[in-house]
Amino acid sequence: MSMENIQKLKTPLTPSDIENLQVGDRITLTGEILTGRDAALPRLVKLIEKGESPVNVEGTAILHTAVSPAGIAPTSSNKTEIESSISPLSEAGVKMHIGKGALSAPTQEALEKEGSIFVVTPPAAALLTSTMLSSEVIAFPEEGIEALHRLEVKDFPGIVAVAHGKSIY
Repeated sequence: MSMENIQKLKTPLTPSDIENLQVGDRITLTGEILTGRDAALPRLVKLIEKGESPVNVEGTAILHTAVSPAGIAPTSSNKTEIESSISPLSEAGVKMHIGKGALSAPTQEALEKEGSIFVVTPPAAALLTSTMLSSEVIAFPEEGIEALHRLEVKDFPGIVAVAHGKSIY
């Protein structure tokens, strides 16, 4: 795999970072990303709706995972609790959702409407974990490994799976 075919992105992401990406593009992501899954993401959506978010999500990327001593790896993004958070989080400013699995047509339409994308990662927890420079719990510590975390990553790999109304699925 040639490194010149990989688009290097840094957070916070801007609309111009997203608008030129196409389905199938390979990327690396450097900077802060958030993590969340079944427990944390619906709670975060509710807090954003109340104007009480523990974090500014504008331009961020969210990885659908738990964070444990064993590392990080994406969970299925099409679980109801996760997929139902994608549209409101995109509307709140999240530019990139990272996970695995096909998303429904309404979710793909919401991504297009909000100028956000969905990225899948190689199914290799060791590879993803090796990009992690630091991890900090920022909300919902009572959820344990499913708490909302802020990670610092370097060259986190992914492939654009849904962008501009198109999907690889």
